[in-house]
Amino acid sequence: MIDFTKLNGLVPAVIQDADTREVLMVGFMNQVALEETRRSGFVTFFSRTRHALWRKGETSGNRLAVDRIFLDCDDDTVLVLARVLGDGQVCHTGARSCFFKELAAGGSRSPECADEQTTERVKDRTTDGGAETPPCE
Repeated sequence: MIDFTKLNGLVPAVIQDADTREVLMVGFMNQVALEETRRSGFVTFFSRTRHALWRKGETSGNRLAVDRIFLDCDDDTVLVLARVLGDGQVCHTGARSCFFKELAAGGSRSPECADEQTTERVKDRTTDGGAETPPCE
């Protein structure tokens, strides 16, 4: 079964869109979070900062409905294929995916940037109207 011993009771949980296979986000699950995910049919994580369970989308409405769950070959990472409910924006920045900052191959980091739609969503969600991540050129 799942090896929760390697990371002090946690396993990484990679969330992919069930249709497109786009990686949407990565979080952590403890045994209770995984059991709740399986029981409820909605992705539930364990917050390492709050030390509590949290169901993705409980505040934003952008919930992740479980389609299928896989384990890796070492039984220490979970892959969840999910369907995005709500407006489809999984990342707290307003982007569809949490993976929009490109790191250049070869060790140097490319300039942080976000696509134009992500930048506009971030601006809308900040109190000063500015986005921390500049748009790509």
